[in-house]
Amino acid sequence: MEHLDVLVVGAGISGIGMGYYLQTRVPGRTYAIFEGREAIGGTWDLFRYPGVRSDSDMYTLGFSFRPWKEAKAIADGPSILNYLRETARDHGIDRHIRFQHKVKSAAWDSSTSRWTVDFEQGPDAMRGKITCNFLQMCAGYYNYDQGYRPAFPGEETFRGQIVHPQHWPRDLDYAGKKVVVIGSGATAVTLVPEMARHAAHVTMLQRSPTYVVSRPAEDAFANRLRRVLPAKLAYAIIRWRNVLGQLYIFNLMRKHPARAKAGLIDMVRAELGPEYDVATHFTPRYNPWDQRLCLVPDADLFESIKSGAASVVTDHIDTFTPAGIQLKSGQVLEADIIVTATGLDMQLMSGLAVSVDGVPVDLTQAFSYKGMMFSGVPNLAATFGYTNASWTLKADLTAEYVCRLLAHLDRHGFTECRPVNENPDLEAAPWLDFSSGYVTRALSRLPKQGVVSPWRVYQNYALDLLAFRYGKLEDGVMRFSRASAGPLRADAAPRAAAMAKA
Repeated sequence: MEHLDVLVVGAGISGIGMGYYLQTRVPGRTYAIFEGREAIGGTWDLFRYPGVRSDSDMYTLGFSFRPWKEAKAIADGPSILNYLRETARDHGIDRHIRFQHKVKSAAWDSSTSRWTVDFEQGPDAMRGKITCNFLQMCAGYYNYDQGYRPAFPGEETFRGQIVHPQHWPRDLDYAGKKVVVIGSGATAVTLVPEMARHAAHVTMLQRSPTYVVSRPAEDAFANRLRRVLPAKLAYAIIRWRNVLGQLYIFNLMRKHPARAKAGLIDMVRAELGPEYDVATHFTPRYNPWDQRLCLVPDADLFESIKSGAASVVTDHIDTFTPAGIQLKSGQVLEADIIVTATGLDMQLMSGLAVSVDGVPVDLTQAFSYKGMMFSGVPNLAATFGYTNASWTLKADLTAEYVCRLLAHLDRHGFTECRPVNENPDLEAAPWLDFSSGYVTRALSRLPKQGVVSPWRVYQNYALDLLAFRYGKLEDGVMRFSRASAGPLRADAAPRAAAMAKA
């Protein structure tokens, strides 16, 4: 059976970044990246709907080690995918990727300090096994096979086409068609203005409004700075400016929610004019950052509404009809195509079944250690980004921390690192303090967080940077030990000695 030092699962942003850090921070380790699909890119290869783009700036969504050089800070999906492919190719990470490898279960054996991972390979789903010393899950946070798709009354009677953005047909022709997009999240506000360019009309049908913020697609300051400074220096400055700016705005909005709410709504009113019913269509019932803000580059959503190419309807669905949707108010929306932008189905670690020494582990009962490991589970980490900032910021820090752990194991001849909760009175809280539908639907399937460090999940890059990069590894919670069957690697002892001399 093949054995690796590290098995990485997922070849999206997180997995590619993890490959880079393994190669540069703990070189010499054997590793592979298992990717269930046929291509790298994760989200940016999966989603193909019109206008797909980032809702974070690329100076923070990009890798810390590879400057983003395009003019647009709010980038489209194909540009992001190209960036990921180039990064994987230029650093040789693509040579470690094995496509159509879907992990199914992982069993830990403390006597050998090894995971045995079962996987399915290829279109015929041939079963295979591989062992590794450390398992790094970079498979994202949602089910790649199926998005969230509620059943609607009467939908079987609709004569048109019903489409979910996660499964966008390559040949969908919406030119000159009447389109209804159900939803008000990031996907909906992206789809509406893009489809409105060619459709007869696009209606965004929402049960309740979301905070929508306009921002220029290009960062003028960043583009000027890149013209006068070396790429890496300019990128670092812009990245930190954006990180600190996001933290400041987030904390300000959390501290003064009423003022923040008024300011965000005033911005929308300034875009759409005093005659538009902003109170009905763009005034949420929750406070800013209870859910993620929706970004619209260059005010494209507002421009499509003002031009008459798109409109917003706030109401509840009564039933689908052969020709469209009838609402609770009695209004009827005619449609040739209905897009159900109803969200994602959250899934922890691709639904991986985990056992430790023959005992199945219920991760929903585990406490999350630093937001990436699980109480009682050794040598396993999972990357999960921020809800209030770019995913990659947390992915980079997680990769750095895992590499610190791996180096520490070698340096001291350990084979196992396991976070252990010995406080029976540790107060539990939901893993994510977020009211978005895709989160609230999945809370029962997620681990818990504690109310104190290191069990608390901080949505704060600055705090995490200090803790992950400079915090003590042996903190009284993370326990290090040696397997009875021998060292972690055959060369662990001599290498540890060499590191000690260095």
